Amino acid sequence: MSEVLALLWQADAWREELRQLLELLAEAADHRVHPLPWALPVPLRVHGRYSRAEIEAAFGILRDDAPWIHREGVLWHEPSQTDLLFVTLNKSESLFSPTTRYRDLALGPALFHWESQSTTTAASPTGQRTIHHAARGSRVLLFVREHRRQGTVTEPFRCLGFVSYESHAGGRPMAIRWRLEREIPAGWLQGMVLAV
Repeated sequence: MSEVLALLWQADAWREELRQLLELLAEAADHRVHPLPWALPVPLRVHGRYSRAEIEAAFGILRDDAPWIHREGVLWHEPSQTDLLFVTLNKSESLFSPTTRYRDLALGPALFHWESQSTTTAASPTGQRTIHHAARGSRVLLFVREHRRQGTVTEPFRCLGFVSYESHAGGRPMAIRWRLEREIPAGWLQGMVLAV
């Protein structure tokens, strides 16, 4: 690789064309990705787009000896002490049962309304882990997509990054308000706010 880079560095015209191409691509991007503010070697970026399999593989959940993908909207990853939240905003009647059509939406660029699984109460172990995650040293990582599918293609999740608990109401499901560490890109926000 170092030999290739040295050769490229000597080729002024190629280098200039590559610089222009990178500038053009940066201008066309609707968002920027950011490293997860975390010491663990998880190769995901805030505002990156990932399939569920890629996310689970990044956490070591999906492996050759464990090749199945979890389907739950909440996945507790014990080794990293992290709750992975998988949210589909627009839940069609054909793909989601009445008990899983939760009301999830952005309340603005830094707040997100999320409903827990239908059996979760504030007093349950999962509810307590959610409410007290910061005090207990665990983290919550939010992944959101607008639709399950776009035509015949499964839509990837957008990594919105770590969130912190703000408040909750009710139970079965709990309506939880999360504060995002990094704001949702403006280009994504409209679809996340209007999706109910």
